[in-house]
Amino acid sequence: MPYRMIDLCAGIGGIRKSFELTGQFVNVLSSEIDRYACTTYEHLFGENPRNDLTTEEFKRQAEKVQFEVLLAGFPCQTFSRVGLGEGFENEEKGKIFFHIAEIIRRTRPQAIFLENVDHLVTRDKGKTFKAIIEKLEIDLNYKIIGTIKNTDGSLSYHRRNFIRNSRDFGVPQNRPRTYIIGFDRGFFDQDAVSRLPNDLPERRAEPLYGNLNTVLEPNVELKYYMSSGYFETLIRHRERQAKKGYGFGYRIVNAPEIENPVANTLLATGGSGRERNLIYDPRDGIAGMEIRGKKTPLNDKGIRVMTPTEWGKLQGFVNYAFLDENGIDGFSFPDGIPNIQRYKQFGNSVTIPVVEQMALFILDCFERLGNFPPVD
Repeated sequence: MPYRMIDLCAGIGGIRKSFELTGQFVNVLSSEIDRYACTTYEHLFGENPRNDLTTEEFKRQAEKVQFEVLLAGFPCQTFSRVGLGEGFENEEKGKIFFHIAEIIRRTRPQAIFLENVDHLVTRDKGKTFKAIIEKLEIDLNYKIIGTIKNTDGSLSYHRRNFIRNSRDFGVPQNRPRTYIIGFDRGFFDQDAVSRLPNDLPERRAEPLYGNLNTVLEPNVELKYYMSSGYFETLIRHRERQAKKGYGFGYRIVNAPEIENPVANTLLATGGSGRERNLIYDPRDGIAGMEIRGKKTPLNDKGIRVMTPTEWGKLQGFVNYAFLDENGIDGFSFPDGIPNIQRYKQFGNSVTIPVVEQMALFILDCFERLGNFPPVD
């Protein structure tokens, strides 16, 4: 029988789906407050996750639910390289971690899985991450994979032990992220806990795609091709940045001279994530065409943005996680979700093949710990 889990800061359910793919986990409670994400989540899983984990009502609800694993991809914008970089100083988002910690304290799940941006480990010279690890290890008494608890009670760890990149897990996207996995020392035998592997998975054995070109769709709608005026604006912006010694600006990630192209990080902000992931996809007869909604004709370089479907492939939602036994893809967005939200929802989610490996790792740890009770 499967282990029970709760899905906090659920987004559109990427972490949940990753765990479900193992066949060993079942979700019993979810929390998400973004209305568009809730709509997509309900469309995919048949459950409305609209719950606010910061409320006492939800915390009491979580206390009443029996579960073994807590999942949380807590808000990353305050820690992101493209966000404000405020960390815990942002009252609305930074504090979410402490609400999650309070739920952990009150419910004592046997295992926890947390995900955030890679910049989390370096924010405020590592002080933010140190506070998180000390909260989990010392205050809550969880063995966090990647840490060593010294005889004097202090903790030793290297920040890189918590960073894994999607490109190492069979997906051509450069997406480093922070992953935190922990096990309750108060529940498991201490000797068994001490023998757990102390390194997170580093790669996936079988790649999903050879390189970025194998992800791309043929004959995309012309609306994805950049107008000549906008593309010229991007060129000038990049030239100005280069003169200042900066590397900012658009990127054509599959330019012909790149042997094994890989996408840059897909961003929840959508726009900048698209401009740093431009695609070279020339087609006869479209240069100079006038398209409704564009102020100038299409560019003559064959440059376009990626489609939401291509982003979905790079995150493992499309053409992977929702395939049935006959190879039919069950992923879709509900009617009425605009493209800007589709980009945002994929960019704000996890790369499913990476988190699936983390889920398998947790299962292996459960087996090593022994006598772990599944759902009755």
